[in-house]
Amino acid sequence: MATVTDSRRVPDFASVAVVDGRGLVLMQERDEHPVIDPECWGLPGGAIEAGETPERAAHRELDEETGLAAPSLTPLGAFRVDHPVVGPHDCHLFVTRLDVTDADVVCGEGRRMVFVDPATAPSLPLTLAARTVWPSLLASPQLGAGR
Repeated sequence: MATVTDSRRVPDFASVAVVDGRGLVLMQERDEHPVIDPECWGLPGGAIEAGETPERAAHRELDEETGLAAPSLTPLGAFRVDHPVVGPHDCHLFVTRLDVTDADVVCGEGRRMVFVDPATAPSLPLTLAARTVWPSLLASPQLGAGR
């Protein structure tokens, strides 16, 4: 992974907010191993690979990290994250509503993946990207429709 001292540009990221039937959002508790935001809570997602669109990366990361497949993703925007460890990059946020529960989720990365009340999520130690996108996610019609 690129760091601030590298001359390469940090790859952009794609993240997915999975909203269940109760209006809760799937979040990942990261373990101690990641370079970026260890032991923080964030949304499933990761780096966009060369030649990949943000939406394709979001679908791939959702499958890799949760075992879930979304028939469609709604883009909520690209958000600039100026991370002190890896430098500036864009986080492309997508949202999907799925009729799933915690039992349907396979935690492919991190400590655990659970559905969280979006109103109380900011009280968790969030990743910088999650803190950056959270206000837009809370204001989105996709999140508000189930609450």
